[in-house]
Amino acid sequence: MPEQRFDAVVIGAGPGGYPAAIRLGQLKVKTAIIEREYWGGVCLNVGCIPSKAVIHAAKTYEKMGHADELGIMISEKPTMDMKKLQTWKGGVVNKLTSGVRTLLKGNGVEIIDGTAKLEKSGTDGHRITVKTKTGDQTIIAKNIILATGSRPIEIPGFKVDNASRVIDSTGALALDHVPQRMVVIGGGYIGLELGMVYAKFGSKVTVVEAMPRLLGTMDKDCVAVVERKLKKMGVEVMLNTKAKSWEDKGDRAVLTVELADGKTATVDTDKILLSIGRRPNSENLGLDAAGVTVDKRGYVVADDHLKTNVGGIYAIGDLIGGMMLAHKATKEGEVVAEIIAGHKAAFDVRTIPAVVFTDPEIAVTGLTEDEAKAKGYTNLKVGKFPFAALGRALSVNDTEGFVKTIADGKTGEVLGVHIVGNGAADLIAEATLAIEMGAVVDDLRLTIHAHPTLSEGMMESAAAALGEAIHIINRPQ
Repeated sequence: MPEQRFDAVVIGAGPGGYPAAIRLGQLKVKTAIIEREYWGGVCLNVGCIPSKAVIHAAKTYEKMGHADELGIMISEKPTMDMKKLQTWKGGVVNKLTSGVRTLLKGNGVEIIDGTAKLEKSGTDGHRITVKTKTGDQTIIAKNIILATGSRPIEIPGFKVDNASRVIDSTGALALDHVPQRMVVIGGGYIGLELGMVYAKFGSKVTVVEAMPRLLGTMDKDCVAVVERKLKKMGVEVMLNTKAKSWEDKGDRAVLTVELADGKTATVDTDKILLSIGRRPNSENLGLDAAGVTVDKRGYVVADDHLKTNVGGIYAIGDLIGGMMLAHKATKEGEVVAEIIAGHKAAFDVRTIPAVVFTDPEIAVTGLTEDEAKAKGYTNLKVGKFPFAALGRALSVNDTEGFVKTIADGKTGEVLGVHIVGNGAADLIAEATLAIEMGAVVDDLRLTIHAHPTLSEGMMESAAAALGEAIHIINRPQ
């Protein structure tokens, strides 16, 4: 097969890679994109999108069980057909992944199915070998964007096979039945999201977390609301507890854990969901041959312009670490595309929002109170407005949670916003814009928000930071 030459080649078609390729195509840069498995990446195929579909199904199922509170009488208890759920979820995924290929083609990007490996660069450019179904192919590129993403971390003794006892998030999203019991190892966002899904479907769920608290980087007040919901659902949470080993007993798996006091205990279960974080897909990529620097954890080292130490080779997304979020990768991909096209661009953002799709949802942007104090802000104004005091929340029968606004007491600048409750994922965008543009708390308070909406909670929490909220009794600042 003859060599192909491109001005830019993107390796990996996830939420960082495919937007980079599309933007390059828009900018008239001759571009190819290489993907070995998932067009749209883990996010579209076995991550963000299918998990949100399953989470929506679980929340709907739970609400149907309480429909009588609204005067809606269901004669029989709802039942869950997991095979039908998998079919519906698959349809959602297929629509989006097929759309990725259409967008790439529509923007003139060459699509290559195969596994890419960097070779030693030549005088004519960077060289890539691609293993395809029809044989090896050589590509020469002026510029390369590495966007190979990440995968779940495994721990010794807990080999994931997604077929029998030990599963990861991909396996949990593909179950065609509801296990009677499930142990979730890891109290981070993925473990809690999926653990709550199966608890709603009827599993007896136990969460095993090695740290002293769940969701360790999140606002403590927000996490407390989710913890109350977990308790209400009957989910057992074991903190300061380490998973040590497990045995298959035929009719059950027995998990052995080490407690905070050093003693051991056992937990009977049917499925063990391993969810303790992710690691970069940097192996077998030919980084050594190309001379690309990788840190001791396997992350590719890149600067604010997403440049590696090798000229013309860039890296984005989970591969370079930091906040391992799809929307961060997308932004980085677009920035690199602009740089390759000769435009002035850099990854220069003041804040990146993060969302945990538990029930209720948690959405955060900017600093927590503790982080603000650690940065030297000694005078903070903090306003908290509960959804229970919001007409819209009451009218949709979903009142758990609050909006918290943190501002600099001297300048009024919005430093952080933390939301827990229904719609938090959508509400956080306004707060992110506020921080990005350097807004002060008065900007949020004085902006008229439509009534009745959940977004009024943003306005009211900003007002509460100033001691001027209308629909709650203001606390002294």
